[in-house]
Amino acid sequence: MTRSVLISLCAALALAASATPARSQQLVTATDADEVRLLRIADPQPVLQPSLEQARSSAVPTRSPRRRRGSMVGYVEDSTIDSRVRVRFDSAFENPLPDRAEFFYAKCGCYTGLDHSSPLFDPDAPGPSPGIVTELKFQQLNVEGEIAVSDRFSLFAQIPLRWLQPQSFVPGFGSFSNQSGLSDLRLGTKIGLHDSADASVTAKVEVSLPTGDPEKGLGTNHTSIDPAVLYRQDLSPVIAIESQFGVWFPIGGSAPAPTSGDGHFAGPVLYYGIGPSFTVYQSDTVRFAPVVELVGWHVQSGNQTDLTDFDAGGTNIVNIKFGARVSFGDGSVYAGYGHAMTDSVWYRNIFRMEYRHSF
Repeated sequence: MTRSVLISLCAALALAASATPARSQQLVTATDADEVRLLRIADPQPVLQPSLEQARSSAVPTRSPRRRRGSMVGYVEDSTIDSRVRVRFDSAFENPLPDRAEFFYAKCGCYTGLDHSSPLFDPDAPGPSPGIVTELKFQQLNVEGEIAVSDRFSLFAQIPLRWLQPQSFVPGFGSFSNQSGLSDLRLGTKIGLHDSADASVTAKVEVSLPTGDPEKGLGTNHTSIDPAVLYRQDLSPVIAIESQFGVWFPIGGSAPAPTSGDGHFAGPVLYYGIGPSFTVYQSDTVRFAPVVELVGWHVQSGNQTDLTDFDAGGTNIVNIKFGARVSFGDGSVYAGYGHAMTDSVWYRNIFRMEYRHSF
């Protein structure tokens, strides 16, 4: 019996030995798979990290980078919404009717000196006196700051300083000397209506406040509101066209001429402009582009101190402007000249210099 037990044990050991390689291979395979699963559970970052990063990047809003090159015009208003400072200096010549529709300055103070029986007599006429200007030369410095609250909304304010040099007067009505000082403060907002890689449409609303002294010809003596639509289109990598359309609305104004008439001396002025630019030189740091602009105004109603025709309504004024802008980094400089193409004018000739810096 003992012998049979020993024989049975030997046979069992032999069978076990022959089955060990396959069993050990299964154990190793199972062990490797378990280790892989354990590693994945212990360190889930390689699997989850990309999706977490995508979720974070989609959840955090970012300000879109500037996709377009800066505006190159000098007289047409810029549709770009940006944080920047602009300093502009104008020198204009031969303004024969500076109180036309009270667009440039207030109704001539000469009406206060007329005979009381005259239908034109106006004791409240706020403008310069006693002379009636027939030719005026002036300069104006405008400092404007704009803050972009978002890609589609900005606020701006403009502080103007003005210098006047009357050149001639109507004989027999006297004269007044040169004047200078703060003109009418302007505040406003720009709202982006459309913005793409090659085009933009912007609504602009500007309010002018009567901060300039009307007796010195430095202001209009009334508030005005100026809504406009600004458009820009890049036609190619080097050609762009910019335009504007708006209406200047005076709120109130001086008594009409004659004073018994309807309405006010001030009247609304429709304005428009278009300006193509062409980049002739561009490097990594500098860009140079000439620009030609056509700018026009249509006086819808109001008066003017013209002894042959006091009605300013229906007056059309058109100017052509030639200039160029050099851009470098976040700044640019514009220089240009404008000339009146119509008999009616705000000025016969004008020179403009402008510096603009974005931040």
